[in-house]
Amino acid sequence: MNLQEAINKRRAFYSLVPATINKELIDELASAASLAPSCYNNQPWRFVFVYEPDRLSELKKALAKGNEWALKGSMIIAVLSKEKDDCVLKNRIYHQFDTGMATALLLLKATELGLVAHPIAGYDEPTVHEVCNIPDEYTVITLIIVGKKDDHTHDNLTDWQKQSDQQRPPRKPLDEFAFHNVFV
Repeated sequence: MNLQEAINKRRAFYSLVPATINKELIDELASAASLAPSCYNNQPWRFVFVYEPDRLSELKKALAKGNEWALKGSMIIAVLSKEKDDCVLKNRIYHQFDTGMATALLLLKATELGLVAHPIAGYDEPTVHEVCNIPDEYTVITLIIVGKKDDHTHDNLTDWQKQSDQQRPPRKPLDEFAFHNVFV
């Protein structure tokens, strides 16, 4: 699969079935993320790959209502960083931007490997900190739910989630966010 194919194929599916998780897979995902650019090569990103059944079950308790679909995930990746690990130039704080770029590469690698890697915002951050033993100075930016796409749409999804599984949600037209020479 080439890069454009991975970009086109990457989706945040909700209907998941179990995926095989092992050290080799985690190393592939982490290696892809490690190649992301960052301010002065600071590499502020940290990933906690949670897949051991008991720990994963505890982490799933952090999921917000509406993310019940994520209970089918075989792994949850906590994505975190802290401001002091990266550049702060005037009012530009880079750690979350740089961590986002590393996360994007991880998502594309997961797609290339035939996995769904679905980032979410609905979770209880203190629970994530506790279960994953994350120091307080780190911000949990997102959780990524990892599994394989189920060919059948799950019944317990909301109507919006079902529709999203069946058809990619619409993307904004380029002229709404891509400007030539000046912001319009």
